[in-house]
Amino acid sequence: MLRSFVRTFASSGIFLLLPMFVQAQALSFSVGTATAAPGQKSTGYLEVPAGLDAATNIPVIVINGEKPGPVLALVSGAHGTEYTSIIALEKFINLLDPSQIAGTVILVPLVNIQSFEQKVPHVNPIDSKSMNRFYPGKADGTQTERASFLITKQVVDRCDYLIDYHGGDLDESLRPYAYWAPTGKETQDRKSKEMVLAFGLDHIIIWRDRPTDLSATRYLDNTSAARGKPSIVVEAGYAGIVEADDIALLVDGTLSTMRALKMLSGDPRPVENPVWLDRVVDVLSDGPGIWYPLVKRGTYVQEGMKIGFITDYFGKVILESRAPVSGVILHINAVPSLKKGDNIADIATIAARAP
Repeated sequence: MLRSFVRTFASSGIFLLLPMFVQAQALSFSVGTATAAPGQKSTGYLEVPAGLDAATNIPVIVINGEKPGPVLALVSGAHGTEYTSIIALEKFINLLDPSQIAGTVILVPLVNIQSFEQKVPHVNPIDSKSMNRFYPGKADGTQTERASFLITKQVVDRCDYLIDYHGGDLDESLRPYAYWAPTGKETQDRKSKEMVLAFGLDHIIIWRDRPTDLSATRYLDNTSAARGKPSIVVEAGYAGIVEADDIALLVDGTLSTMRALKMLSGDPRPVENPVWLDRVVDVLSDGPGIWYPLVKRGTYVQEGMKIGFITDYFGKVILESRAPVSGVILHINAVPSLKKGDNIADIATIAARAP
């Protein structure tokens, strides 16, 4: 019977089509509900199921190049009011042409839908958790943890390289900068350093204190790097303001990095003289009050320099905030309101030497 079955299919010519069908299936690339064959672009969702709280759908775009190459993941919107990075990635949906790409691009332009729609900074309003602090996630956790789990499985585990995009939230006046996190693995670190230099942002934090336990990596880029994928973080945009210059930094930087990875033709345009930063110090508020900054984002300060002051609700100065270290203001609180524990500023110290 089996031989008769085979003869029937062979005589019909179906066997001639099977290798082509299998090859096409093998070259297709799927993330969530988006599936793209070579030379195609597909949109879909990472479908986060309901659990302890509501389900959510995270938009995902797969751009599968006509030519073979690596898989690059571009992810933004973990904080849904860091608008510049979200808008920058949205531009790539139509900007990237599969016919010009070697490899595959996974685009996740907006992870935190609820934050974006409700204009809630820093956290997912469904469970009040930051969507960049709970990787690799949990299948049975809250919405943030379930989303992080799905992104780890569908995006991190599927990619070869990853770029995580951020920027100044509604209350953060931020100057552009990037993170490079060495892992101690020479080949991986060389490639991630090549990526961050190719991206072109002129201030780069050397982020050395990263978790190595695969079950507690917390951050998206750290989760990717701990799994052997060269990864970087880039930040631009401030205080909910979307400016063309900041968008251009992220768009041009991404294209340059793709050229460095040989995913696009042409030469990358790496930053020539980056300022390497080796420590970031948080300046926190001791209590509630009204904040008056005296310096701007990007200002270089000396240790002990006054960077602002806080008054009570009667106008009495209750605290003078001073720089605990010498360095550059990466971001400073952009709004007058403060409560105890709020971040007043982040100051990065200059590395003694380039890595």
